[in-house]
Amino acid sequence: MVFDNLYLNKDHLNGFDNYKYNAIDTNPLGTYIMHPFWNALIKVTPRWIAPNLLTFVGFLFTVGASLLLAYYDYGFYVSGINYKGDPIPRWVFGVVSLFIFISYSLDGLDGKQARRTGTSGPLGELFDHGLDSWTTVFIPTALYSIFGRDDPNTIQPIRMYYICIMVFINFYLAHWEKYNTGVLYLPWSYDFSMVGLVFFFGLTAFFGPEKWKMSLIGNYSFGHVTEITFYFTTFITNIPVSIYNIYVSYRDKTGKNLSILEGSRPLIPLTVFVSLCLIWVKISPTNVLERDPRIFFMMSGAIFSNICCRLIVAQMSKTRCEAHNNLLSFMVVAILFSVFLPPIELICMYIMALISILTHIYYGGCVVKQMADHFNIMCFKIPYKKH
Repeated sequence: MVFDNLYLNKDHLNGFDNYKYNAIDTNPLGTYIMHPFWNALIKVTPRWIAPNLLTFVGFLFTVGASLLLAYYDYGFYVSGINYKGDPIPRWVFGVVSLFIFISYSLDGLDGKQARRTGTSGPLGELFDHGLDSWTTVFIPTALYSIFGRDDPNTIQPIRMYYICIMVFINFYLAHWEKYNTGVLYLPWSYDFSMVGLVFFFGLTAFFGPEKWKMSLIGNYSFGHVTEITFYFTTFITNIPVSIYNIYVSYRDKTGKNLSILEGSRPLIPLTVFVSLCLIWVKISPTNVLERDPRIFFMMSGAIFSNICCRLIVAQMSKTRCEAHNNLLSFMVVAILFSVFLPPIELICMYIMALISILTHIYYGGCVVKQMADHFNIMCFKIPYKKH
């Protein structure tokens, strides 16, 4: 695949030339536990390893965890109470726990390695956050394999899809905030969820997924409580906090002071995306989400990541965010074909998933190459100096 398309214009590149990282992290888990651990770990990390390589390898571990679970539990049935076949081997959950821990650690090390080697720059941040936006679909779908869909004590694919949407929204909010305020407020939910998942999968490796079938509050199982937690963090904490931070930036004139319409512009593609996804699920003549939820999740994750990456480019370069994404047009076509030609709906979804994934990979590759050429650097290699 040749990455030769120029997605960044002169305004984007000029904005990246003047970019300065500005983030606020008040998370106690990160401040008092994880960062001291990473500070010790970075001391034994070879200086010749490029920060972006740490980022990419960490992302691959997340993908690997998802693929491993897909091999043993493609349809999310295996952990269900009615499944009659072989269970997921417990060592698989242990490996997933280890992979998530490695991915999380490498994600925490990349920035430290960049500062340590004097290679900090906008490409590294864009590369890091761009890949993070794609992991938002791999993490929750991995979690779903613990509960299983065919079980009265868990949730069905449609409700799992709602959880994925909550994760998408929470991630997008942080970059929408920065688009308006100029400051990236790192959410507490990321560190707590990643550490929680490491322990969650680790305990599952020891005790098995059946231990999570218990009721915690009344008739609400662990799966139901987990679902409610995602809704709570989205609507009760994250959305109000994001709106408040933007309000304060307008009030104190510390942000970009965009008009309400311009400040809300990044919400347009996200709203259209979520709406189209839910419309497809609701009007699907063959119940496509139930037939192959994993591919529907993956399709949605690729489209979301593409939308989010374009917002990240806009907020970092201080340019106007795009209000439309071409993948959404393809999605409209796929929905129409599905409605009028129900027998090929599943094929439409597979084609849409393939288009979304390949388009996003191509977009990401082109943007990274264009930025690397502009700054005269290599993405996965840094000059090695002996010390």
